[in-house]
Amino acid sequence: MASDEVYIIEETLVQVLSVILLSPLYQGIYEKAIAKVQGRKGQSIFQPYYDIKKLLTKEVLVPTTSSDMFIYSPYIVFSIYLTISFVIPVVYPEPVLFTPTVDFLGGALLFSLAAFIKVLASMESGSNFVALSASRILSFTFLSEATLITVFFGVAIITGTNNPYVTLSYLTESTAHYLSLTHIFISISFFMLWLFETGKLPVESSGLSELGMIDDGLLYEYSGKLLALLKWGSYLKQYLLGSVLLNVFIFPWFMETGPLGAIEDVGVMFAKWLLLILIAVIINTTLAKLRLFKVQDFLAVAFLLSFFSLILTVLPGGAS
Repeated sequence: MASDEVYIIEETLVQVLSVILLSPLYQGIYEKAIAKVQGRKGQSIFQPYYDIKKLLTKEVLVPTTSSDMFIYSPYIVFSIYLTISFVIPVVYPEPVLFTPTVDFLGGALLFSLAAFIKVLASMESGSNFVALSASRILSFTFLSEATLITVFFGVAIITGTNNPYVTLSYLTESTAHYLSLTHIFISISFFMLWLFETGKLPVESSGLSELGMIDDGLLYEYSGKLLALLKWGSYLKQYLLGSVLLNVFIFPWFMETGPLGAIEDVGVMFAKWLLLILIAVIINTTLAKLRLFKVQDFLAVAFLLSFFSLILTVLPGGAS
């Protein structure tokens, strides 16, 4: 019994540390790949680490109109994403330390809570630019949140549980389960949601002069270690959502168990992420930039796909 507890702690540490330490790397690889496709040299794949290190040493400037919420929210948001890494299968295919405390829906609510706190705190700055970005995000969030919840409801109905680890086992035990129309709709819907939530749609840019800027506008008034935590948190969010997409929906195979298996899974996840980055780069570089109002159309399609999957699960034979 004691050895089992030690193994669980070791597997949990491998998962959490990989989320914290490797999440900026995948963003660096993505930006490097974008630059190569566009014919530019591009920055180093380790640039996100350099940026975080530099920001951690910079002075923190706080707008005079803001409250303590503005100061403490980056710590809260980062902590929420870190908590999620303890409970969902982002690296390891079996339950880890705090898995019994949160299911799929609980994870979705934690993501929503972090997004709400981030928007609320950014508005404390009183900046018109931040207010513009916040209004854009809120105009899209009602569709993205509905999609996320509908996807997880559909998964719960198919597998009879809202446990992501059971979902993973359900899909790997039978090819028919994986190739079912319900699962295909859910996977496409979640992939579209991941593209939006992580800024991979060809509409959003981190440049301040871009009219398509959405999420990065919330960080406009932050500086120093507060900005570093928010950027690092966004990398964590990207890694968490992308890993759920890969491990639970699109590519749920080749995951090993045990302490050594947990270390092997880090390499397996790296290979899976390279595939996901390749797909994202192809989408971002081959499609023309969308007009801002088209983002709602994109999310509406994602929601409809998740809703259709939900309908198929209750139809006779629809889930097969």
